[in-house]
Amino acid sequence: MLELKNIRKTFNAGTVNEKVALNGVTLTLQDGEFVTIIGGNGTGKSTTLNAVAGVFPIDSGSILIDGIDVTRLPEYKRAKYLGRVFQDPMTGTAGNMNIEENLALASRRGKSRSLRWAVTPKEREFFRSKLASLGLGLEQRMTTKVGLLSGGQRQALTLIMATLEKPKLLLLDEHTAALDPKTAAKVLEISDQIIAENHLTAMMVTHNMRDAIMHGNRLLMFYEGRIILDIAGEEKKKLKVEDLLHEFEKLSGEQFSNDRALLG
Repeated sequence: MLELKNIRKTFNAGTVNEKVALNGVTLTLQDGEFVTIIGGNGTGKSTTLNAVAGVFPIDSGSILIDGIDVTRLPEYKRAKYLGRVFQDPMTGTAGNMNIEENLALASRRGKSRSLRWAVTPKEREFFRSKLASLGLGLEQRMTTKVGLLSGGQRQALTLIMATLEKPKLLLLDEHTAALDPKTAAKVLEISDQIIAENHLTAMMVTHNMRDAIMHGNRLLMFYEGRIILDIAGEEKKKLKVEDLLHEFEKLSGEQFSNDRALLG
């Protein structure tokens, strides 16, 4: 479903602020894989997701989504293949519109538009059933302005919006980092549910080692713009935080210094 072939990206090349962000990242994701990504600050985790989404052009390499070469496609043309949820709960929804209107926008993404705006009774019932699956009571608040929702409610709504029209790939970029622990756990539970029910291929960047271990069926660790650890299946299920720390120190020659990842 996703192929990254030796992708490289350097920001501010040739200046004193030069930063090698991606240093030959190669990765293949099969249909239905749910990959969690861990690593220190500035190691290339979110940069990889942004490269896939087309936020910036890569310097070299290629990106294929479901066999389609999107390497040179601009961000807006890749949007039809992707669902995205960001760290900031304010991103991904229109706060001055109500829940129903936000869902209508998401359902019509990538489709031909007409002058008709009104939500049909059939659409409304479909939206209500999707919201009910969250267990947050939002199906009873469909005319509520999204700006009045809590951060966790907005992230849950964004997850529904991002997957309403089944994407080829779901990108979750530290989507629980701005939430309190209890709310973050609920949003992760909803993420697992949506990914499993829709058999989605997903990539989740997280700052929390425990979350990286508990969720998904494959784990990647980044260091200095490259993947240094790739664990899946039964081996991943047996992992502990101490195991990840040991592997990181062995492969990088450094101690893992991100307290948020260790204590989160």
